[in-house]
Amino acid sequence: MSETGLTQVEIGVATQGPGLTEVTGQIAACLPAGADGLLTLFVRHTSCSLLIQENADPQVQRDLLAWLNRFVPPSTDPSLSYLRHTYEGPDDMPAHIKASVLPVSLSIPVRAGRMVLGTWQGIYLFEHRDAPHHRKIALHLSP
Repeated sequence: MSETGLTQVEIGVATQGPGLTEVTGQIAACLPAGADGLLTLFVRHTSCSLLIQENADPQVQRDLLAWLNRFVPPSTDPSLSYLRHTYEGPDDMPAHIKASVLPVSLSIPVRAGRMVLGTWQGIYLFEHRDAPHHRKIALHLSP
């Protein structure tokens, strides 16, 4: 924590392709002991998202992925034949659409160096591309 009470850190997250990767612990490890404030998280990419979601039952993450894939299928699906931005494959533009309807930033209160999350809440990076990627999340703690 700096003298002004602000902390900025960036973390890296390796994804395995589409789905949710929990990053709660990695983010918690960056928080200064005893700090109070508001933590802002921002994913620095246009084809993935950030979510606060249940972390007790992995079926929740599987169901979210299944629903999102039905909501926005690959560009090879006839319902998306109008898409033109497919330079990086059939998951390219659908990934951008998914990131446009889901959050790319989150705000979480911090009290005594701990995020004020609910009992079953975890923070997830939601990868929308088919291939594994290395993603970056910027963290900013303000008093």
